[in-house]
Amino acid sequence: MSQPAPVRDSAPSRPWMRRGGLLAVALLLAGADLFIKAQAEAGLSRGEVIEVPLLTIKLLYNTGVAFSLGSALPTGVVVAGTGVIITVLLTWLVMSAPKMSRTALTGGTLVAGGAIGNFIDRLDGRGVVDYLHSGWFPTFNLADVFVTVGTAVLVLGMLRPGKDPETEE
Repeated sequence: MSQPAPVRDSAPSRPWMRRGGLLAVALLLAGADLFIKAQAEAGLSRGEVIEVPLLTIKLLYNTGVAFSLGSALPTGVVVAGTGVIITVLLTWLVMSAPKMSRTALTGGTLVAGGAIGNFIDRLDGRGVVDYLHSGWFPTFNLADVFVTVGTAVLVLGMLRPGKDPETEE
């Protein structure tokens, strides 16, 4: 009489689920950002300006990084520099994901999605597409919102007293 073969759990281990989830959702966020940027370019390419409460929607290109810093640098330098920073950030997020609280993981995912979206947008050499203008703050885009909100959520999640991600409710 032979014994049945042991049943293997085909689901990925929890660390890989958290890492894969972070990357998958970050790529979805980046895709949404790039889609909206393409719509902004298509709809505002002739200099159109749309006034809505609290915001003006108009097309601008940022060849630098945050707040146009480094806009005088060659495109290759900006792309290479942001590429290195994003690689380090993504490596840290992916390696840390299994130990992060849900709050920190959510924030990290937002930061990663925004960073990837802006990086991909920058690769064509024209700069990052910005289209949201408040009148009192530099013009920005959805990826910038992801990065800004994500950073705040990530920091709050990291400062929260240590909850084990495995048992967090």
